[in-house]
Amino acid sequence: MASSEKPTGPGSSRHAAPGGEAATRSVPAARDRPSPPPNNRLPARERAYHDLKYRILEGRLPPGTSLLETEVANLLSMSRTPVREALIKLEEEGLVDVRPRHGITVRALSPEELEEICEVFSTLEVKAAQLLARRGLSDEEYARLDNLLNQMERATQKRDIDRWSQLDNTFHSEIVALCGNARLQSMLRQLWDQQYRVRTAIAPLRPLPVDSDEEHRAILNAIRKGDEAEAARCHQAHRERADREALALLRNPRSA
Repeated sequence: MASSEKPTGPGSSRHAAPGGEAATRSVPAARDRPSPPPNNRLPARERAYHDLKYRILEGRLPPGTSLLETEVANLLSMSRTPVREALIKLEEEGLVDVRPRHGITVRALSPEELEEICEVFSTLEVKAAQLLARRGLSDEEYARLDNLLNQMERATQKRDIDRWSQLDNTFHSEIVALCGNARLQSMLRQLWDQQYRVRTAIAPLRPLPVDSDEEHRAILNAIRKGDEAEAARCHQAHRERADREALALLRNPRSA
């Protein structure tokens, strides 16, 4: 694939600096795929946290899995103290239930919980689009987002839903990364982790994303014009339709 076809991740997004100059700063992707612990130089509790989170989100520890604290420690080849600290953090993020003296259970996400998460997640993504319309896009940023949409439309034509889903996550992550609100970005990252397993599971069941492709174009055009109200309206309509679809599939996957 030519270099112009490569989706650019949010971590390399360029942000307008005061005085009109462009500045580059790393921003965690709002819809990034889970990854293993980055390196062995992290403190043990951080390695335990990243390792367990990766296993949970990727389904290696599926919902309903119950383990004693000692079993988790043996699984990670670590002592119980850093594992206990990691489990507390994962419980705070809604990924596990910790039961004193009984270990942990990986949480399953019910349709009702997903609906609550979607309500908050989608509201924040809509706000990110509005903020980006206010801030404005450089020609380079617009070209990068436009290229992502071109790739998504080709993936739709090829019925490559897995590829389309990856590009969709990158497109929305770029908008969030460019909006300039660090707290909003952090909140979206945590909310995405909570729903990642469900979203991934139902992605192949979704209909061909022709509607989404058209909605993405409308969102980008509104952002490009600097129309905050239109960017928010288009993104809100897109998220409401996509969330209804996701929740319907979760409740009745056989309907796909």
